Amino acid sequence: MDTSPRFASSVPDTVIAIPVYNEAERIEACLRAIDAQEGVRSGSLGLYLFLNNCSDGTDRIVAELVQDMSIPVRVRMVTFDGAHAGWARRAAMEAAAEWIGPDGTAGTILTSDADSRVPSDWVARNLAALDAGADAVAGRILIDEDEWAALPKSLRARGKLEDAYSDLLTELEARIDHDPHDPWPCHRTTIGATLAVRLSAYRKVGGMPMIALGEDGAFVAALLQHGLRVRHAKDVVVTVSGRLVGRAPGGVADTIRARCEVPDSLCDARMEAVPRALYRYLWRRRLRRLHASSALATTTAWARKLSIPEADAVRIAKQPLVGLAVAEIERVSPKLVYRPLGPRQLPRHIRLATVALTFLRAASALNRKLPPPELPEVKTLPEAKTMAVDPASR
Repeated sequence: MDTSPRFASSVPDTVIAIPVYNEAERIEACLRAIDAQEGVRSGSLGLYLFLNNCSDGTDRIVAELVQDMSIPVRVRMVTFDGAHAGWARRAAMEAAAEWIGPDGTAGTILTSDADSRVPSDWVARNLAALDAGADAVAGRILIDEDEWAALPKSLRARGKLEDAYSDLLTELEARIDHDPHDPWPCHRTTIGATLAVRLSAYRKVGGMPMIALGEDGAFVAALLQHGLRVRHAKDVVVTVSGRLVGRAPGGVADTIRARCEVPDSLCDARMEAVPRALYRYLWRRRLRRLHASSALATTTAWARKLSIPEADAVRIAKQPLVGLAVAEIERVSPKLVYRPLGPRQLPRHIRLATVALTFLRAASALNRKLPPPELPEVKTLPEAKTMAVDPASR
């Protein structure tokens, strides 16, 4: 492991962990963007680069660049035949955690990708969201403008529709199944190019899942299922490449290429029809309330309505964490299976979602304007007697 010589004794409390695989063309822009961070306390930030299986000269470029960086950098180079994205990101984040403090829980880990460019306030915005009460922060991505412009016009048009519909669904979800720790405006992007997490939360869920595909989504899902607070911050934005040949199977590049090759391929799973989305969000809200009142265990009506076998219902009702219970219900219920839309269906459902939101926004505004109900005046009469009231009738 190599460390920048002049920072040999430095122990930062915030470390950016980046897995790197054959990024000779983009690693310089990535590192210079990280080195340009503003609004961060001096001496608090470090960078850990996990180079795996690099064969294009990336290691030589990194070795030159880190000598002049203004923050401490640790670099590890590994060759491993079984390497994949989840393995590499976990290795980088585990090393970052070890650097901050092998036995402690105070500190923050951020992660991005070696082909990304973070803005100069990226670390500061993440830390601000964490200081406001979040345990983790998921940011958004923008594709490099020049590379986006070079993609087919039809793909760009589809992308705009998907972004518009995703925003509508997210607001519907936020208004129906409200999360006080992640209020609207928010988003639902989960991507390794921009994640931040307190070290305590990272360790509570066992770290980044070591899976070949979707490790970032699985990590955020684990945080939520364990009752941790994840802020999907719209003001945390990172620029990523729009290339068609990526480094991680199933990543952004593969998605872009697949949609170029098959224009009518289905959207992401959560981009389902408005009625199904509303059904899902209403059930999530109801299930959380049932869990909070311990009613999941005292009634089976919810399980019957969701076509969940009794044995599964009993098992789920014993789950002490509401996030894990709701996630398991969605997994086993045939009525909550995701059925994503195709791109041709998006315009119609954008209109439907807009109408639904119009009513929800109006109802919310009305509730804010209505005065609290007045309590009736209670007169105590000498001859009055106490009336027994059945709690069930209230």
